[in-house]
Amino acid sequence: MDFKVFDKGGTLTLLLIPGLGVSYEIFLPLIGLLEDRFRVVAVQVDGFTLGVKTRFTSIDDQAAQVIAYVKAQCGGHLDCAYGLSLGGKILSRVLERSEVQIDHAVMDAAPLLPLPRWVVGPLRYYQCINVWTCYRFTGFWRWVFHSHYFDVLLNECKKTWPFGGGRAVLDGYKSVYTNKLESISGPDIHYWHGTKEAFVAKPQAAHLVALCPEAHVVVFDKMNHGQLLVDRPEEVARRIREICDVL
Repeated sequence: MDFKVFDKGGTLTLLLIPGLGVSYEIFLPLIGLLEDRFRVVAVQVDGFTLGVKTRFTSIDDQAAQVIAYVKAQCGGHLDCAYGLSLGGKILSRVLERSEVQIDHAVMDAAPLLPLPRWVVGPLRYYQCINVWTCYRFTGFWRWVFHSHYFDVLLNECKKTWPFGGGRAVLDGYKSVYTNKLESISGPDIHYWHGTKEAFVAKPQAAHLVALCPEAHVVVFDKMNHGQLLVDRPEEVARRIREICDVL
């Protein structure tokens, strides 16, 4: 795991954790909107790094590495943390362990519940083929697999594939969908998802609220998985500023 720091003298620290198959660079538009007020730390998740080959380990190991970094480099405290999809799952495990202080946490469409065991195997191989075709970028497979993807996500998958390959995708999906969030704590926890992913995301949000009744759930109309960050980074930036009371 690697950590990219963007610091223009901001007084608050914001941690960003990307989703499976994409790099920290998916956050660059958002970082440009926030680095005037925040010291931004963008995570490179193992298996999806740029420029160096790495292997995805497990959700718990990724969370442990984040915790170790926050303790060593941020005094054990974050003003805000935002995790997209897999990144939200990692963030949920950080919150579950309660070893560092996070004032405000946003999990964007994080998978918090396991899937039935018989589904996990086929799904992870399907997604491996999916990401492989992002990298190969052939017209036919793009049409078959990618009608629900955005060009930014396709390009991100294409960038990270050479450094983690199919093994990172297979291991990542297995770890994500065989772990259940058992508890969570934090002073201000948010869960975001779009209406176009509600079938999958609503049970995750309901599970979070069952564990933490004070959690805030926000649903974005006509948004799909990751689309809010990709299409409307200014909206994400505005909401993070509002959550942290930095306008």
